[in-house]
Amino acid sequence: MTDSPSSAPSPGTALPDLAAAAAGVAALLPGVRDDRLDDPTPCPDYAVREMLAHLLGLATAFRDAGRKETGPTTATPPDAAGPGLAGDWRTALPERLGELVAVWRRPDAWEGMTQAGGVSLPGAVAGRVALNELVVHGWDLAVATGQPYDVDEASLAVSREMLTPTGDDSLRDAIFGPVVPVPDDASPLDRVVGLSGRRPDWRAAHTS
Repeated sequence: MTDSPSSAPSPGTALPDLAAAAAGVAALLPGVRDDRLDDPTPCPDYAVREMLAHLLGLATAFRDAGRKETGPTTATPPDAAGPGLAGDWRTALPERLGELVAVWRRPDAWEGMTQAGGVSLPGAVAGRVALNELVVHGWDLAVATGQPYDVDEASLAVSREMLTPTGDDSLRDAIFGPVVPVPDDASPLDRVVGLSGRRPDWRAAHTS
């Protein structure tokens, strides 16, 4: 992927803020019980513990991508086997989410090229990918652990824009499955979930 004039935010354009989406993920963590770590999630290859490890990994990768500190954390493909869930995840993940938010509040994070998941991409795209990852995987974690999940409209708008097929969907198709149709009266969150290739009515076998 090569840089282009459209890769950088236009002067005066408000940049997406990752704070609300990150806070939504962090709010779920106290409700994740240790005896639910092996429960399934809407991602067939991820149990709850793998989803938490993935969230920690992506927060690290996109933090470093925003800093333009490319290396092992940004070069690893998202489907590569990770080190597993760290024992301190309950404190490490909120801390990493806070660092992620702070980095992407800097205008220079959105400028130029960077790397995430082993892919070179414009910073303006990477920041939106990071936000969408928080939104979608936050939903994964919420429904897997039987918790309510609210997402702000601004974050959902970024996800909708990223996930809606346009005819040039190589990046989208590399990460997400085919779009799942939803009813005309579906909520904005359900629409994003369907666009991400998930069934909005997915539920864990037990939620107590």
